[in-house]
Amino acid sequence: MPTLILLRHGQSQWNLENRFTGWVDVDLTAQGEAEAKKGGELIKAAGVQLDGCYTSVQTRAIRTSWLALAAAKQAYVPETKDWRLNERHYGGLTGLNKAETAEKHGEDQVKIWRRSYDVPPPPLAPGGEWDFSKDRRYAGVELPATESLKTTLDRVQPYWEAQIAPELKAGKTLLIAAHGNSLRAIVKLLFGVADDAIVGVEIPTGNPLLIELDANLKPTAARYLDESRAQALPPI
Repeated sequence: MPTLILLRHGQSQWNLENRFTGWVDVDLTAQGEAEAKKGGELIKAAGVQLDGCYTSVQTRAIRTSWLALAAAKQAYVPETKDWRLNERHYGGLTGLNKAETAEKHGEDQVKIWRRSYDVPPPPLAPGGEWDFSKDRRYAGVELPATESLKTTLDRVQPYWEAQIAPELKAGKTLLIAAHGNSLRAIVKLLFGVADDAIVGVEIPTGNPLLIELDANLKPTAARYLDESRAQALPPI
């Protein structure tokens, strides 16, 4: 039967600095590298044999996939990178310190921007430091200026349905190494989580979430491989 592992990238430098990262291409910290390697070791210990890997076009997710696959002794499996698995675009909040932003705009407003399902932050002004329009990774892409979790799901879902779901329906075992919000979007799709509930779903860094699926890609079992750092999962 199909099997899916969701792996959020290890701690990044801006995770450490408590900054809104979004589409900025920051790297892993030493702790993040260790988390990614541990994730791969857990995959190996669980005896999971992967057929392929998907990741975003952001360095922290890509390097997490490399480190995890190497630690799992499966660095040879095919890997596909796509921008639609990128982290949520944080718009005008990009690069800002989260605590300082809360002081400026108020904790309630920042909580709405961060945690509501369909209210995006203010848009990113064009031409600034974090303007991604000249990044060749996004050539020909109609770039968002900001995203909510809903609009993140709107770009993840077509890619999931066209590229990833058919491989799973063919019985493959896949790893998706991506980001908190793009993985949260996939969890919403698989588990049918309500709009107001999905924002409360937390996915820990570097902890593989193993999901067993039936022929219709409905979860039949799900568990984090590192039980000591597990978060609550939606009911099956």
